[in-house]
Amino acid sequence: MPAIITKDFRIQNANQFSESFSESADTYYLAIGRPQAFANDQAFNDGTDTSPPTPVDSVGSVDYYVYDDLMSAKKITSSNVSAVIPRRNWTTGTTYDYYRHDYGEINSAGSAIAANSGAVTLHDATFYVMNSTFDVYKCIDNNGDSASTVEPTGNKTTSVFSTGDSYKWKYMYTLTASEQANFMSTDFIHCSTESTDYSTTAGAIENAKVTAGGSGGTNGTYTNVDIRGDGSSGKATVVVSSNAVTSVTITTAGSGYTFASVLASDIGSVSGADIDFIISPPGGHATDVIAELGGFFVMMNVDFATSESGEFNTSNDFRRIALLRNPTDSTTGSTATASTLDATKSITFSGTPGSFQADEKITQASTGAVGFVVDFNSTTKVLRYIQPQFTNQGVDSSQNLTAFSGTNTVTGATSSATGTPSSHDVTPELTADTGDILYIENRKPISRASDQTENVKLIVEF
Repeated sequence: MPAIITKDFRIQNANQFSESFSESADTYYLAIGRPQAFANDQAFNDGTDTSPPTPVDSVGSVDYYVYDDLMSAKKITSSNVSAVIPRRNWTTGTTYDYYRHDYGEINSAGSAIAANSGAVTLHDATFYVMNSTFDVYKCIDNNGDSASTVEPTGNKTTSVFSTGDSYKWKYMYTLTASEQANFMSTDFIHCSTESTDYSTTAGAIENAKVTAGGSGGTNGTYTNVDIRGDGSSGKATVVVSSNAVTSVTITTAGSGYTFASVLASDIGSVSGADIDFIISPPGGHATDVIAELGGFFVMMNVDFATSESGEFNTSNDFRRIALLRNPTDSTTGSTATASTLDATKSITFSGTPGSFQADEKITQASTGAVGFVVDFNSTTKVLRYIQPQFTNQGVDSSQNLTAFSGTNTVTGATSSATGTPSSHDVTPELTADTGDILYIENRKPISRASDQTENVKLIVEF
């Protein structure tokens, strides 16, 4: 039974996801983790730091293992989220596709209508560009699949306009300075949620293509030809030469069309001519920019600025990013709302402990507990650590994950540092194994520094 998930369903899901960041029912966090190297790790199919493993979408990998070595998480607010579309910079000499409503439909020759680029869906076609001043334009006509040599600019309150290379364009929107800074990358740009349509009309016909000239017609230029269909007021000029239709020019776009044609008797009784009339999207061009340009993508833009209230270490690297939905804050016992969350366990030492090193293995001989250092603050004497649940990582010699406890000495395997615990915090703020993990990405090591900010732009496609 043939079926398809439509573009509207994808847009709906993307919109709903974006809107959920401003709703009280959901809270999202972007978390970093995996300070230890990728190697001999059952949870993520081994892998190395130079070739990180592909995450596994299993109950174990998603619901349990990821939390074992998370370090910190930062809340994502609605201001950190935007609809985005693939970035296509206008470049002279490029032949762009033009907008048409029927890519992928079957033409009179029995094949799918395709763009110049070969795309058979509108949103795979290169039918829009961003110019050098961050204005976005939709290509309405590409002058018979010719290269674009004149950058579209201005004309922000007009309908379709032509440039010197005979391309036709429609202004869509402009990225503000803030949108450029926060929601533009090398591959994606912010997509406007506002209507910028000043002049176009629903069901208007802005373009027409002759796909078969036909034969037997009376030569001439036929003006003010009625465009028939379910709309009104559309007019065209049709040229018949060598007894066939050679060109069609839209003179009045009309409105309300979902299909259109002309009568053979209105254009010299040409037989077998086939003219494709290109109809604007519902509402007209630039009335729903996200839907028109294929805003199936949502970008989350989050900065990890230095230590973020002491909960983001700057002395260790990380290899994993995870998107969390509705995790629990252990200090309140309810869904987390704090701006940042610490996901590590910690030990506070008394006296003068040694200088523990990031990533080194620590053990407590009296209990058999095993962990790995995330960071150590020599001033506060607090050591943060993780206990991954695999052999030679966080489990003891009896293959049990044992908690550090009591005042017995903790020893660093690499530094040989020792310390006497005065207290233990084995319940991180970010409660392990709570909420949903929506996204996991393994990366090569990302180093941090005390004066450094990492900017993460995470794009989700629907």
